[in-house]
Amino acid sequence: MAKLVVHGAMLRCSQGTSPSTLSVLPAVFTTAGEMRAATIMDQKPMVNIAPFGMCQTQANPQVAAATSAANGVLTPQPCIPVIAAPWSPGASVVGLPELKALTDDSKCTCQWTGSIEIVTPGSIIEVK
Repeated sequence: MAKLVVHGAMLRCSQGTSPSTLSVLPAVFTTAGEMRAATIMDQKPMVNIAPFGMCQTQANPQVAAATSAANGVLTPQPCIPVIAAPWSPGASVVGLPELKALTDDSKCTCQWTGSIEIVTPGSIIEVK
């Protein structure tokens, strides 16, 4: 069974060099114990999802330009996530104020081809 994701959950991007954390804003009134519970809409870069160190994909124009300037030697650049769609799939049964709850089996995609997944949900609460 999937686990509910809460504020402080650890994230990983397939194109990043470092893990990141999920921030759930205090405006969200639903909690799991003492922690703020996340929804599938908690996918905003620099608000909910912090950078993942350095970006390593040439789909990112900054990485492509730096790599070109280095005569084709891959030159990672600072990660600035670009996420246009919500996390998916989220909980099939549990909803938080009219939105699906975020579960640890959910993923989202960065425009620069990175697949973002939840490594540690921060909660042991199991949901469907």
